[in-house]
Amino acid sequence: MSTKTKLIEKNGTSKSNLPSAWSRAFSSNSEWPDKEEFLDVIYWFRQALGILLGIIWGLIALKGFLGLMLFAVINAGLIYLYFSNFQNVDEDEYGGAWELTKEGFMTSFAGFLVTWIIIYSGLYYDVETIQS
Repeated sequence: MSTKTKLIEKNGTSKSNLPSAWSRAFSSNSEWPDKEEFLDVIYWFRQALGILLGIIWGLIALKGFLGLMLFAVINAGLIYLYFSNFQNVDEDEYGGAWELTKEGFMTSFAGFLVTWIIIYSGLYYDVETIQS
């Protein structure tokens, strides 16, 4: 059983008959013929998650190692659940679960830290403490 996923047009470009990457990203058990496209989805989900967690951590005034550890656990855990349970991809096609779990982690961590620091500093940093 073979399904044709790309149609070749007269000018030589290819057009996919699959839904867009974003609609497949939010649909469970989607087909990912292009591995790079799925890695891009994981990367951008992780970036959005990092900024969202940074905003939340800043708003609830979370500090220190606990905030860093919670970020790492939640970020890695949610991404793992996404690709293993929601999308049900074969991890071996992407180099194993570890490769998918670490895809874009450091840039997400950087975005998280910047967001967390800016929100926390803007809400809880007292200017009078510096002047005295």
